[in-house]
Amino acid sequence: MRHPESNTRRGFLKSAAAASTALTVLSRNPETLAAAQAGAGAGPNEKVRIATIGMGIIGFIDTDCALKVPGVELVAAADLYEGRRIHVKERYGDHVSTHVDYREILDRDDVDAVLLCVPDHWHAKMSIDAMKAGKPVYCEKPMVQKIDEGPEVIKVQQETKSVFQVGSQFASSIVFDKLKEMLSAGAIGKLNVVETRYNRNSSLGAWQYTLPTDASPETVDWDRFLGSAPKRPFDAVRFFRWRNYQDYGTAVAGDLFVHLLTGIHHATSSNGPTKVAAMGGLRYWDDGRDVPDVILGLLDYQANDSHPEFTVSLQCSFEDGGGDATIFRFVGDEGVISTDLNSLTVERRGITWPTPEQELKGYNSVQTFSKAQQEAIAQKLASERRKSTNLSNYTGPEKFAAPAGYDPRYDHFVRFFASVREGKPVYEDAVFGYRAAAPALLCNESYAQNKMIGWDPVNMKLTS
Repeated sequence: MRHPESNTRRGFLKSAAAASTALTVLSRNPETLAAAQAGAGAGPNEKVRIATIGMGIIGFIDTDCALKVPGVELVAAADLYEGRRIHVKERYGDHVSTHVDYREILDRDDVDAVLLCVPDHWHAKMSIDAMKAGKPVYCEKPMVQKIDEGPEVIKVQQETKSVFQVGSQFASSIVFDKLKEMLSAGAIGKLNVVETRYNRNSSLGAWQYTLPTDASPETVDWDRFLGSAPKRPFDAVRFFRWRNYQDYGTAVAGDLFVHLLTGIHHATSSNGPTKVAAMGGLRYWDDGRDVPDVILGLLDYQANDSHPEFTVSLQCSFEDGGGDATIFRFVGDEGVISTDLNSLTVERRGITWPTPEQELKGYNSVQTFSKAQQEAIAQKLASERRKSTNLSNYTGPEKFAAPAGYDPRYDHFVRFFASVREGKPVYEDAVFGYRAAAPALLCNESYAQNKMIGWDPVNMKLTS
C-alpha cells in the first residue's frame, strides 16, 4: 500500500495478523467479533480505509456491510451518475470524497482497499488496474464478463501477489461450511446429483429498476460507462438496467448461477464441470432486453480426489408465479441434504430392496410370468440372502440453522479485511472466482450457440 505513513500503517497491519485470524473465526457471531475488536482498543489510525467504485444497489449494500466490520472506514467513492455521488455524501458524510473517474481513487494514498461494484464489463479491467496500483480488491461476482478475461486477472493477481477476493458470499457461509462437513462425513453416502434453483417473481427481481427523473447526458457520464462496449447514444434504461443487456452484463447465469456454483464448489471442493449445456428463452419480460429471463443448465462433474462423479442442474426463472425461492438439494445414494441458504436438513433413506413378497406380488414383472416360473423364482428367493438398506454410520446432525440475522456477506468481508491486514492469500481468490464464473458464462454460450460445451476445470480452458 502506498501511504506517507506506510511504515506505521504496515506495522499495524502486520502486527494485527494473529488477532485478524482469530476475528475471522469469531465473525461467525458478529456480536462476538464486535466485542472482541472493541476490547482490543483499536485507535483511529488503525483503520483499513476503503473506497467503493460503483455506487449502485450492491455498491451501497457492500459498503454498508463492510463498514460493520470494526476497523473499516470509507474515505472515497466513485460513480458515473451525479445523483449517486450526492447520495454518498448524504449517507456517509461530506468528508467522503466522491469521484467520476475510478482512476482517481486508485491514485489516492489514503485508500487501503477498493470494493468494485460496477457493471460486469468493467470487472476485469478495473480489477487489473487496481491490483497494479497496489490496492487490495474486493470484486463483485462474476469475476469477469467474458471467458477469455479470466486468465489475465489470475495472472496479474499472481504476479502482483495482490489481495484479490471475489464477492460471492456463499463461499464464506456457515451454512455451506456445515454442508461441506456433512458431505465429508458421509451424511448422504456417495453424491450423484445436485439440484438447484434461484427463481424470482417480481419486476424488481427481474431488474426493472426505477429510473431517476434527472437522468441525462449532463448527470450521467455515458461514454465512460460504455468503456469497451459498443458505442451508442445515451440510454438511461441501459445505464440503470445494465444487467438486461449483453453489452454490459452476464445475464441471469452470470448474476445468479455463479452464486449457486460458488456454494457447490465450496461444499464439494470441486474445480468445476467438464461439460456444460443450457437452454431457455425470453418468455415474459419482453421489455427490450436481449438476454433470457429463463435458463436451465446441466453440468457434468468428473470424479477426482475430492468428490465422486455427479451432475448439477441449475434453474433460474424470473417468472415463477409460485414465488421466488433459492433451493439446493445434494442427492446421494444414502440420503439428501436440502438447504434454503439459512438452514440444512438431512434425510436418510437409502436405496431400498423389496421383500420376497413384494418381489413376487408387487409392481414387478414376476407376476406376468408363467406359474412355473413364478414358483421357481419363489424357491430361488427363499434360498437367497436378502439385500437390505445399509446406511453408513453417520452420526452428525440432521438439521442445522444459521443464527437469526446471520449474513454471510459480513463473514466474507471479515475474511477480506483479515487478508488485507495479514497480506496472506484470500479465501475466494481469482482462481476460485474464475472457476465459479466460467461455468456460468458457458451456460450463456451454450444457450446462444445451441450446443454442449466442453471445459477443462483444472487448466481452465475450453475443450470443445
